[in-house]
Amino acid sequence: MDNQVFSEIFSRAREQHPLVHHITNYVTVNDCANITICAGGAPVMADAPEEAGEMAGFAGALVLNIGTLNPGIIGSMILAGKAANDHRIPIILDPVGAGATRLRTESTRRLLDTLEIAVIKGNAGEIGVLAGAAAKVRGVDSAGVTGDLVEITRDFAQETGMTVVASGSTDIITDGRRVLFVENGHPMMGGISGTGCMASSVTGVCAAVSTDMVTAAATALAAFGLAGERAAAQSRGPGSFKAALFDEMAALTPDDLKWGARVTST
Repeated sequence: MDNQVFSEIFSRAREQHPLVHHITNYVTVNDCANITICAGGAPVMADAPEEAGEMAGFAGALVLNIGTLNPGIIGSMILAGKAANDHRIPIILDPVGAGATRLRTESTRRLLDTLEIAVIKGNAGEIGVLAGAAAKVRGVDSAGVTGDLVEITRDFAQETGMTVVASGSTDIITDGRRVLFVENGHPMMGGISGTGCMASSVTGVCAAVSTDMVTAAATALAAFGLAGERAAAQSRGPGSFKAALFDEMAALTPDDLKWGARVTST
């Protein structure tokens, strides 16, 4: 696939510095803010119901992450999401742990039923559960899915109209017609908490400057994965890797993505 499109999206993100509104979890909130800055965006975290909708109306994208879930947060997500829909602002949903507990699964389905989600990004287990496949989630980690994950993901996208991202060693991205595979990344990215949340933040940055959610998501995951590869090459362990991940994301250029993105299509 021609990587020029990914380079151009990443270049626009660097030039436009889009505001990305997050309602995310308190485990990784600072990491999400920092990776947004490193990717070229400007983060804001506003989950109070008194301002969540107003803030979403100013943003270029809205990222919703249910990692540390409570009923009040879902109310704020719906307020922000409705404002984003009204202003035609893309929403990225990270259904962390959907399938692990009834609260997480039902809350995710409520968001899907209430809001127009542009991109849903989860691991294989989360996507499988939401798509109605035989899948398991342990805590916030995938415990496997039965069946062809590409077919499950593509069917889910066709049924819902969303761009669906199933993250893994090879990320699957589809709108039900096109299917892209992103192979950038490194096993050390799974050795620290929050890399999935951060990937959603980078997706928000790219979605804010593109009308094509498939290529925006592919740009984000390729860029984040490439930064992870470069960080791993200079790290001794998870601590040094995390610091290097931010450094490499901040240093990444559109040309790096043009030559380093490993994205294929079907």
